[in-house]
Amino acid sequence: MSQSSHQEDLTEKILKQEDSFNDKNSESFKDQIIKQEGNFKGQIKKHEDNIEFLNSQSNRLTESVVDLQMSLGKYHSTNVTKSENGNGAFHTEEETVEQILKKENSAASIFCWIKANTQTSNLAFVKDAVGVVATLAKVESDDLSSWKYLLWSHLSSRFWILSEYVGLETMLAIVCSTNEGVKALEKYDPEGTVNSTGGLHGIGSSTGKKINGRFVVICLEDLRPFVGGFVENDPQKKLAIPKPRLPNGECPPGFLDYAVNMIHLDSNRLSFLTASGHGLRETLFYSLFSRLQIYKTRNEMMLALPCITDGALSLDGGMIRKCGIFALGSRKDVEVKFPLIAGESDVPPDYTEAEDVVRKLQWETSKLAADIQREQQLLDFRKAKSTSQACSGETTW
Repeated sequence: MSQSSHQEDLTEKILKQEDSFNDKNSESFKDQIIKQEGNFKGQIKKHEDNIEFLNSQSNRLTESVVDLQMSLGKYHSTNVTKSENGNGAFHTEEETVEQILKKENSAASIFCWIKANTQTSNLAFVKDAVGVVATLAKVESDDLSSWKYLLWSHLSSRFWILSEYVGLETMLAIVCSTNEGVKALEKYDPEGTVNSTGGLHGIGSSTGKKINGRFVVICLEDLRPFVGGFVENDPQKKLAIPKPRLPNGECPPGFLDYAVNMIHLDSNRLSFLTASGHGLRETLFYSLFSRLQIYKTRNEMMLALPCITDGALSLDGGMIRKCGIFALGSRKDVEVKFPLIAGESDVPPDYTEAEDVVRKLQWETSKLAADIQREQQLLDFRKAKSTSQACSGETTW
Protein backbone atom coordinates (compact mmCIF):
# COMPACT_ATOMS: atom_id res chain seq x y z
CA MET A 1 0.00 0.00 0.00
CA SER A 2 1.31 3.38 -0.95
CA GLN A 3 2.01 6.02 1.65
CA SER A 4 -0.67 8.26 0.12
CA SER A 5 -3.35 5.57 0.36
CA HIS A 6 -2.41 4.80 3.96
CA GLN A 7 -2.70 8.50 4.88
CA GLU A 8 -6.17 8.71 3.32
CA ASP A 9 -7.35 5.68 5.32
CA LEU A 10 -5.99 7.23 8.50
CA THR A 11 -7.69 10.55 7.80
CA GLU A 12 -11.00 8.79 7.12
CA LYS A 13 -10.71 6.87 10.38
CA ILE A 14 -10.02 10.04 12.36
CA LEU A 15 -13.01 11.80 10.78
CA LYS A 16 -15.30 8.87 11.66
CA GLN A 17 -14.07 8.99 15.25
CA GLU A 18 -14.68 12.74 15.40
CA ASP A 19 -18.19 12.31 13.98
CA SER A 20 -18.91 9.60 16.53
CA PHE A 21 -17.55 11.81 19.33
CA ASN A 22 -19.60 14.80 18.16
CA ASP A 23 -22.75 12.65 17.94
CA LYS A 24 -22.21 11.41 21.49
CA ASN A 25 -21.48 14.93 22.74
CA SER A 26 -24.59 16.23 20.99
CA GLU A 27 -26.73 13.53 22.56
CA SER A 28 -25.10 14.15 25.96
CA PHE A 29 -25.76 17.90 25.68
CA LYS A 30 -29.37 17.29 24.67
CA ASP A 31 -29.79 14.97 27.66
CA GLN A 32 -28.40 17.67 29.94
CA ILE A 33 -30.79 20.25 28.53
CA ILE A 34 -33.76 17.89 28.94
CA LYS A 35 -32.66 17.13 32.51
CA GLN A 36 -32.28 20.83 33.29
CA GLU A 37 -35.72 21.52 31.84
CA GLY A 38 -37.14 18.85 34.11
CA ASN A 39 -35.41 20.41 37.10
CA PHE A 40 -36.71 23.86 36.21
CA LYS A 41 -40.25 22.52 35.81
CA GLY A 42 -39.98 20.83 39.20
CA GLN A 43 -38.73 24.02 40.84
CA ILE A 44 -41.45 26.09 39.17
CA LYS A 45 -44.11 23.61 40.34
CA LYS A 46 -42.71 23.77 43.87
CA HIS A 47 -42.92 27.58 43.98
CA GLU A 48 -46.44 27.51 42.51
CA ASP A 49 -47.52 25.02 45.19
CA ASN A 50 -45.92 27.18 47.89
CA ILE A 51 -47.76 30.28 46.65
CA GLU A 52 -51.07 28.39 46.53
CA PHE A 53 -50.56 27.14 50.10
CA LEU A 54 -49.51 30.56 51.42
CA ASN A 55 -52.50 32.23 49.74
CA SER A 56 -54.88 29.73 51.35
CA GLN A 57 -53.26 30.37 54.75
CA SER A 58 -53.48 34.13 54.21
CA ASN A 59 -57.17 33.90 53.23
CA ARG A 60 -57.89 31.79 56.31
CA LEU A 61 -56.18 34.30 58.61
CA THR A 62 -57.93 37.23 56.93
CA GLU A 63 -61.32 35.58 57.46
CA SER A 64 -60.48 34.98 61.13
CA VAL A 65 -59.43 38.61 61.57
CA VAL A 66 -62.63 39.89 59.92
CA ASP A 67 -64.81 37.64 62.11
CA LEU A 68 -63.08 38.79 65.30
CA GLN A 69 -63.17 42.44 64.26
CA MET A 70 -66.90 42.18 63.61
CA SER A 71 -67.41 40.75 67.10
CA LEU A 72 -65.27 43.48 68.64
CA GLY A 73 -67.10 46.11 66.60
CA LYS A 74 -70.45 44.92 67.92
CA TYR A 75 -69.16 45.12 71.49
CA HIS A 76 -67.73 48.58 70.91
CA SER A 77 -70.91 49.93 69.31
CA THR A 78 -73.05 48.74 72.23
CA ASN A 79 -70.68 50.03 74.90
CA VAL A 80 -69.32 53.26 73.48
CA THR A 81 -72.22 55.34 74.83
CA LYS A 82 -71.77 53.84 78.27
CA SER A 83 -68.06 54.58 78.13
CA GLU A 84 -68.59 58.20 77.09
CA ASN A 85 -71.14 58.78 79.82
CA GLY A 86 -69.09 57.01 82.48
CA ASN A 87 -66.10 58.40 84.29
CA GLY A 88 -65.33 60.94 81.60
CA ALA A 89 -61.99 62.50 80.77
CA PHE A 90 -60.17 65.61 81.87
CA HIS A 91 -58.48 66.00 78.52
CA THR A 92 -59.47 63.99 75.47
CA GLU A 93 -57.49 62.95 72.41
CA GLU A 94 -59.61 65.37 70.37
CA GLU A 95 -58.41 68.21 72.60
CA THR A 96 -54.82 67.08 72.10
CA VAL A 97 -55.33 67.16 68.32
CA GLU A 98 -56.80 70.66 68.67
CA GLN A 99 -53.66 71.73 70.54
CA ILE A 100 -51.54 70.31 67.71
CA LEU A 101 -53.61 72.03 65.01
CA LYS A 102 -53.02 75.37 66.74
CA LYS A 103 -49.33 74.93 65.88
CA GLU A 104 -50.27 75.92 62.34
CA ASN A 105 -46.83 75.93 60.75
CA SER A 106 -45.69 72.67 62.31
CA ALA A 107 -45.31 69.37 60.47
CA ALA A 108 -47.53 67.70 63.09
CA SER A 109 -50.34 70.18 62.46
CA ILE A 110 -50.23 69.62 58.70
CA PHE A 111 -50.03 65.85 59.21
CA CYS A 112 -53.11 65.83 61.49
CA TRP A 113 -55.01 67.89 58.92
CA ILE A 114 -54.02 65.46 56.14
CA LYS A 115 -54.98 62.41 58.18
CA ALA A 116 -58.43 63.84 58.87
CA ASN A 117 -58.96 64.72 55.20
CA THR A 118 -60.35 61.79 53.20
CA GLN A 119 -58.90 63.11 49.92
CA THR A 120 -55.32 62.98 51.23
CA SER A 121 -55.53 60.10 53.73
CA ASN A 122 -54.32 57.58 51.12
CA LEU A 123 -50.94 59.23 50.57
CA ALA A 124 -47.94 56.90 51.03
CA PHE A 125 -46.56 58.63 54.12
CA VAL A 126 -50.01 58.79 55.73
CA LYS A 127 -50.50 55.03 55.30
CA ASP A 128 -47.08 54.28 56.78
CA ALA A 129 -47.35 56.80 59.61
CA VAL A 130 -48.66 55.63 62.98
CA GLY A 131 -49.44 59.13 64.23
CA VAL A 132 -48.09 62.04 66.26
CA VAL A 133 -46.45 61.06 69.56
CA ALA A 134 -48.87 63.14 71.66
CA THR A 135 -51.87 61.20 70.30
CA LEU A 136 -50.49 57.68 70.69
CA ALA A 137 -50.89 57.26 74.45
CA LYS A 138 -53.03 58.45 77.33
CA VAL A 139 -52.32 58.97 81.00
CA GLU A 140 -54.65 57.46 83.55
CA SER A 141 -55.55 59.15 86.81
CA ASP A 142 -57.67 56.49 88.50
CA ASP A 143 -54.75 54.99 90.44
CA LEU A 144 -53.51 58.46 91.38
CA SER A 145 -56.79 59.13 93.16
CA SER A 146 -56.10 56.22 95.49
CA TRP A 147 -52.99 57.87 96.92
CA LYS A 148 -54.86 59.48 99.79
CA TYR A 149 -52.11 61.82 100.84
CA LEU A 150 -52.22 63.62 97.50
CA LEU A 151 -54.38 66.70 97.05
CA TRP A 152 -56.81 66.91 94.11
CA SER A 153 -54.40 69.31 92.42
CA HIS A 154 -51.93 66.46 92.11
CA LEU A 155 -54.32 64.16 90.28
CA SER A 156 -53.15 65.41 86.91
CA SER A 157 -49.46 65.61 87.81
CA ARG A 158 -48.56 62.69 85.62
CA PHE A 159 -50.63 64.35 82.92
CA TRP A 160 -48.33 67.35 82.56
CA ILE A 161 -45.02 66.08 83.92
CA LEU A 162 -44.62 63.27 81.35
CA SER A 163 -45.52 65.71 78.58
CA GLU A 164 -43.03 68.25 79.93
CA TYR A 165 -40.31 65.60 80.18
CA VAL A 166 -40.81 64.47 76.58
CA GLY A 167 -40.75 68.10 75.40
CA LEU A 168 -42.78 69.90 72.75
CA GLU A 169 -40.50 68.97 69.83
CA THR A 170 -40.84 65.23 70.52
CA MET A 171 -44.52 65.45 71.49
CA LEU A 172 -45.06 66.80 67.95
CA ALA A 173 -42.87 64.12 66.34
CA ILE A 174 -44.42 62.07 63.52
CA VAL A 175 -44.04 58.32 64.02
CA CYS A 176 -43.54 56.13 60.93
CA SER A 177 -43.47 52.35 60.73
CA THR A 178 -40.69 52.09 58.14
CA ASN A 179 -37.96 54.11 56.46
CA GLU A 180 -40.09 54.22 53.32
CA GLY A 181 -42.59 56.35 55.22
CA VAL A 182 -39.81 58.64 56.44
CA LYS A 183 -38.52 59.09 52.87
CA ALA A 184 -42.01 59.91 51.59
CA LEU A 185 -42.38 62.79 54.07
CA GLU A 186 -39.71 64.93 52.46
CA LYS A 187 -38.23 65.30 48.96
CA TYR A 188 -34.99 66.98 47.92
CA ASP A 189 -33.64 68.88 44.92
CA PRO A 190 -30.47 67.63 43.14
CA GLU A 191 -28.50 70.16 45.21
CA GLY A 192 -29.76 68.55 48.43
CA THR A 193 -32.13 71.34 49.46
CA VAL A 194 -35.65 70.55 50.65
CA ASN A 195 -38.20 70.52 47.81
CA SER A 196 -41.07 72.69 49.02
CA THR A 197 -43.46 71.13 46.50
CA GLY A 198 -42.95 67.50 47.52
CA GLY A 199 -44.02 65.32 50.45
CA LEU A 200 -45.45 66.97 53.55
CA HIS A 201 -44.06 70.36 52.51
CA GLY A 202 -45.99 70.23 49.24
CA ILE A 203 -49.30 69.47 50.97
CA GLY A 204 -48.64 72.27 53.44
CA SER A 205 -47.91 74.75 50.65
CA SER A 206 -51.13 73.83 48.85
CA THR A 207 -53.09 74.77 51.98
CA GLY A 208 -51.21 78.01 52.57
CA LYS A 209 -49.02 76.63 55.37
CA LYS A 210 -45.25 76.42 55.51
CA ILE A 211 -43.29 74.18 57.85
CA ASN A 212 -40.94 76.31 59.90
CA GLY A 213 -37.53 74.81 60.67
CA ARG A 214 -36.84 71.17 61.36
CA PHE A 215 -39.26 68.57 62.68
CA VAL A 216 -38.70 65.21 64.33
CA VAL A 217 -39.69 61.93 62.68
CA ILE A 218 -39.34 58.61 64.51
CA CYS A 219 -38.90 55.38 62.55
CA LEU A 220 -40.10 52.36 64.54
CA GLU A 221 -38.21 49.75 62.53
CA ASP A 222 -34.91 51.43 63.48
CA LEU A 223 -35.60 51.52 67.24
CA ARG A 224 -34.08 48.90 69.50
CA PRO A 225 -37.01 47.33 71.39
CA PHE A 226 -37.16 46.25 75.03
CA VAL A 227 -36.52 42.50 75.09
CA GLY A 228 -37.31 41.61 78.70
CA GLY A 229 -40.87 40.41 78.15
CA PHE A 230 -44.18 41.59 79.58
CA VAL A 231 -45.88 41.60 82.97
CA GLU A 232 -47.80 38.34 83.15
CA ASN A 233 -51.55 38.56 82.42
CA ASP A 234 -51.40 42.35 82.08
CA PRO A 235 -53.95 43.56 79.48
CA GLN A 236 -51.85 46.66 78.81
CA LYS A 237 -48.75 44.58 77.98
CA LYS A 238 -46.62 46.47 80.51
CA LEU A 239 -42.90 45.76 80.37
CA ALA A 240 -41.43 43.37 82.93
CA ILE A 241 -38.71 45.73 84.18
CA PRO A 242 -37.28 44.77 87.60
CA LYS A 243 -37.98 47.31 90.33
CA PRO A 244 -35.06 49.53 91.35
CA ARG A 245 -33.16 48.45 94.45
CA LEU A 246 -31.21 50.48 96.97
CA PRO A 247 -27.79 49.22 98.13
CA ASN A 248 -29.59 47.47 101.02
CA GLY A 249 -31.68 45.51 98.51
CA GLU A 250 -34.97 47.28 99.25
CA CYS A 251 -37.20 49.10 96.75
CA PRO A 252 -36.95 52.89 97.28
CA PRO A 253 -39.84 54.39 99.31
CA GLY A 254 -42.25 56.35 97.13
CA PHE A 255 -41.38 54.50 93.93
CA LEU A 256 -44.56 54.13 91.85
CA ASP A 257 -43.52 52.59 88.54
CA TYR A 258 -41.53 53.21 85.40
CA ALA A 259 -42.90 55.94 83.13
CA VAL A 260 -43.10 53.54 80.19
CA ASN A 261 -45.62 51.48 82.19
CA MET A 262 -47.65 54.47 83.42
CA ILE A 263 -49.05 55.34 80.02
CA HIS A 264 -52.29 53.82 78.76
CA LEU A 265 -52.62 52.45 75.22
CA ASP A 266 -56.05 52.25 73.61
CA SER A 267 -57.03 48.96 72.00
CA ASN A 268 -56.09 50.11 68.51
CA ARG A 269 -52.65 51.14 69.78
CA LEU A 270 -52.20 47.86 71.65
CA SER A 271 -53.03 45.93 68.50
CA PHE A 272 -50.34 47.70 66.48
CA LEU A 273 -47.23 45.65 65.65
CA THR A 274 -44.14 46.47 63.64
CA ALA A 275 -42.97 44.15 60.87
CA SER A 276 -40.73 42.42 63.43
CA GLY A 277 -43.66 41.85 65.79
CA HIS A 278 -43.09 44.57 68.41
CA GLY A 279 -45.68 46.93 69.90
CA LEU A 280 -45.60 50.66 70.62
CA ARG A 281 -44.77 50.30 74.32
CA GLU A 282 -41.59 48.27 73.80
CA THR A 283 -40.42 50.36 70.83
CA LEU A 284 -41.57 53.98 70.75
CA PHE A 285 -42.27 54.59 74.42
CA TYR A 286 -39.34 52.56 75.70
CA SER A 287 -37.16 54.65 73.39
CA LEU A 288 -38.65 57.87 74.81
CA PHE A 289 -38.68 56.93 78.50
CA SER A 290 -36.27 54.01 78.83
CA ARG A 291 -36.21 53.21 82.60
CA LEU A 292 -37.39 56.63 83.75
CA GLN A 293 -38.68 56.20 87.32
CA ILE A 294 -41.72 57.91 88.87
CA TYR A 295 -41.86 58.84 92.58
CA LYS A 296 -44.55 60.36 94.76
CA THR A 297 -42.43 63.24 96.05
CA ARG A 298 -39.22 65.07 95.22
CA ASN A 299 -37.70 64.13 98.60
CA GLU A 300 -38.33 60.43 97.99
CA MET A 301 -36.87 60.76 94.50
CA MET A 302 -33.68 62.34 95.88
CA LEU A 303 -33.30 59.59 98.47
CA ALA A 304 -33.44 57.06 95.62
CA LEU A 305 -30.51 58.61 93.70
CA PRO A 306 -28.24 55.55 94.16
CA CYS A 307 -30.58 53.43 92.04
CA ILE A 308 -31.64 55.99 89.41
CA THR A 309 -29.91 55.30 86.09
CA ASP A 310 -32.16 56.75 83.36
CA GLY A 311 -33.70 59.71 85.16
CA ALA A 312 -36.71 60.18 87.42
CA LEU A 313 -39.79 62.34 87.93
CA SER A 314 -41.90 63.11 90.98
CA LEU A 315 -45.55 64.06 91.09
CA ASP A 316 -44.76 67.33 92.84
CA GLY A 317 -42.55 68.50 89.97
CA GLY A 318 -39.12 67.00 90.57
CA MET A 319 -37.18 66.09 87.45
CA ILE A 320 -33.88 64.31 86.89
CA ARG A 321 -33.17 64.19 83.16
CA LYS A 322 -30.58 61.47 83.55
CA CYS A 323 -27.98 60.48 86.09
CA GLY A 324 -26.31 63.69 87.31
CA ILE A 325 -28.46 66.10 85.25
CA PHE A 326 -31.26 67.87 87.20
CA ALA A 327 -34.01 70.16 85.87
CA LEU A 328 -34.68 72.85 88.48
CA GLY A 329 -37.04 75.83 88.63
CA SER A 330 -40.78 76.05 88.02
CA ARG A 331 -42.47 73.74 85.58
CA LYS A 332 -43.18 74.94 82.06
CA ASP A 333 -46.65 75.45 80.68
CA VAL A 334 -47.12 72.36 78.53
CA GLU A 335 -48.61 73.43 75.19
CA VAL A 336 -49.35 69.93 73.90
CA LYS A 337 -50.26 67.26 76.43
CA PHE A 338 -50.97 63.55 76.45
CA PRO A 339 -54.73 62.93 76.75
CA LEU A 340 -55.83 62.21 80.30
CA ILE A 341 -58.39 59.57 81.12
CA ALA A 342 -60.02 58.84 84.44
CA GLY A 343 -61.64 55.78 85.90
CA GLU A 344 -60.90 52.10 85.65
CA SER A 345 -61.40 50.30 82.40
CA ASP A 346 -64.56 48.18 82.28
CA VAL A 347 -63.43 46.23 79.24
CA PRO A 348 -63.93 42.51 79.96
CA PRO A 349 -60.90 40.17 79.82
CA ASP A 350 -62.26 38.20 76.85
CA TYR A 351 -62.49 41.44 74.84
CA THR A 352 -58.83 42.20 75.57
CA GLU A 353 -57.86 38.63 74.72
CA ALA A 354 -59.75 38.84 71.42
CA GLU A 355 -57.92 42.05 70.54
CA ASP A 356 -54.64 40.34 71.32
CA VAL A 357 -55.57 37.49 68.98
CA VAL A 358 -56.46 39.99 66.23
CA ARG A 359 -53.11 41.69 66.67
CA LYS A 360 -51.22 38.41 66.33
CA LEU A 361 -53.29 37.29 63.34
CA GLN A 362 -52.70 40.61 61.58
CA TRP A 363 -48.97 40.27 62.19
CA GLU A 364 -48.99 36.69 60.85
CA THR A 365 -50.93 37.89 57.79
CA SER A 366 -48.32 40.56 57.08
CA LYS A 367 -45.55 37.97 57.37
CA LEU A 368 -47.41 35.66 54.99
CA ALA A 369 -47.75 38.52 52.50
CA ALA A 370 -43.96 38.95 52.59
CA ASP A 371 -43.49 35.18 52.08
CA ILE A 372 -45.90 35.20 49.13
CA GLN A 373 -44.04 38.11 47.53
CA ARG A 374 -40.71 36.29 47.98
CA GLU A 375 -42.07 33.05 46.47
CA GLN A 376 -43.51 35.01 43.52
CA GLN A 377 -40.11 36.59 42.88
CA LEU A 378 -38.45 33.17 42.95
CA LEU A 379 -41.11 31.79 40.61
CA ASP A 380 -40.62 34.64 38.13
CA PHE A 381 -36.86 34.12 38.28
CA ARG A 382 -37.16 30.37 37.61
CA LYS A 383 -39.53 30.92 34.70
CA ALA A 384 -37.24 33.52 33.14
CA LYS A 385 -34.21 31.28 33.56
CA SER A 386 -36.07 28.30 32.10
CA THR A 387 -37.09 30.33 29.03
CA SER A 388 -33.54 31.61 28.59
CA GLN A 389 -32.13 28.09 28.88
CA ALA A 390 -34.64 26.72 26.35
CA CYS A 391 -33.71 29.39 23.80
CA SER A 392 -30.02 28.68 24.34
CA GLY A 393 -30.58 24.94 23.85
CA GLU A 394 -32.51 25.40 20.60
CA THR A 395 -29.72 27.53 19.15
CA THR A 396 -27.07 24.98 20.12
CA TRP A 397 -28.93 22.07 18.61
